[in-house]
Amino acid sequence: MAWDFSTEPEFQKKLDWMRDFVRAEIFPLEVLDLDWPTLLRAIAPLQEEVRAQELWAAHLDPELGGQGYGQVKLGLMQEILGASPYGPLVFGCQAPDSGNAEILAAVGTDEQRRRWLDPLLAGEMYSAFALTEPGNAGADPTNLTTTATWDGEQWTLNGHKWFISNASTADFMIVVAVTDPDADRHRRASQFIIPIDAPGLEVVRDIGSIENPRPRDNTYGSHCEVRLRDVKVGQEAMLGGRGEGFVVAQIRLGPGRIHHCMRWIGQACRAFDMMCERATYRSAHGSVLADKQTVRNWIADSAAEIQALRLMTLHAAWRIDEEGTSNARKDIALIKFFGARILHDVIDRAVQVHGSLGYSADLPLEFMYRAARAARLYDGPDEVHRDSVARQYLKAYSPPPQQVPSEHVPTRRAAAIERFADLLAEQP
Repeated sequence: MAWDFSTEPEFQKKLDWMRDFVRAEIFPLEVLDLDWPTLLRAIAPLQEEVRAQELWAAHLDPELGGQGYGQVKLGLMQEILGASPYGPLVFGCQAPDSGNAEILAAVGTDEQRRRWLDPLLAGEMYSAFALTEPGNAGADPTNLTTTATWDGEQWTLNGHKWFISNASTADFMIVVAVTDPDADRHRRASQFIIPIDAPGLEVVRDIGSIENPRPRDNTYGSHCEVRLRDVKVGQEAMLGGRGEGFVVAQIRLGPGRIHHCMRWIGQACRAFDMMCERATYRSAHGSVLADKQTVRNWIADSAAEIQALRLMTLHAAWRIDEEGTSNARKDIALIKFFGARILHDVIDRAVQVHGSLGYSADLPLEFMYRAARAARLYDGPDEVHRDSVARQYLKAYSPPPQQVPSEHVPTRRAAAIERFADLLAEQP
């Protein structure tokens, strides 16, 4: 869609409904500490309301039950949903399920779609995406060591996966494994659909983290260690073609980063609201915090940074809609590391304004702060994206002749004197 800083009235009504719905129906679930089965029961009626509003899995094409929205509209939706960790789950667009659904829709066979995609879209199954490994395949996923070998009848997978989101609550997992070790580094791997109860597949544990230091079994939002020991699957388990593992992965990564950044904006806005509210009533040294220049500076800086990130992210989304993901790579990398920084900084200021209350578990800020640290690691660390941005910009530049800077004033002056000699000769 053409984006001119306005939203169609009908779509704006949907956004308004979502905003009210998230605050009234989803926010209360955050404080109940529900296990996975209980959470599913709690959100089931909410998911039905979302379906009634025709907003379920809106990122998918209409033939798959979605709305076929472009990335700009999806981005505006994700900002609202990102305010709560349960928002995407209730609307059927949570990671990694949304990305897995996009892969299955794009390259899955009819049988794969029937067996895995249909129940995934219906909210009857949940999934994980197993790419990252503990040794050397994090920032550089071409260094995979998990292998899949073909014996003429079946594939055998062996390997060790690390920090696999939602593996402990998943029904199946998409595993990226090396099938052609001697091929080009981007053609070495393939993807496989593995049922979570497949013999040899073990979800070893939920990994404790800054976000969740003491994880409980069977809860949403886990990050798991996974081992594969002689896991046997047939050719029908391969997702896409042999050696296309990284090509297929790109289907989910570009749009996924747009959604991550817009969700971070939702989180940042929630922290911003708490910071501004606190400033109106908390007094110190004879006046409320809203009268303190430092606090007003934090509020102004946060507002400017949030707006800058929103515009940058929506512009990246617009480029995907208009020109395709491959032509928006620079924009996507830019928002990834910039957005992670803004998310952290806004939450940090909100904690500071609240003092010990912000540091305590009596407000969601402490959890938001811990969770925000992972933003600098998800979908590739900041350093990788910053380097990518710099390299792409540098492609447009080359050394000047004789290595004299293009803006060198003496050189420019000599050229200008020569060019305008007649004019200067007439000058008194």
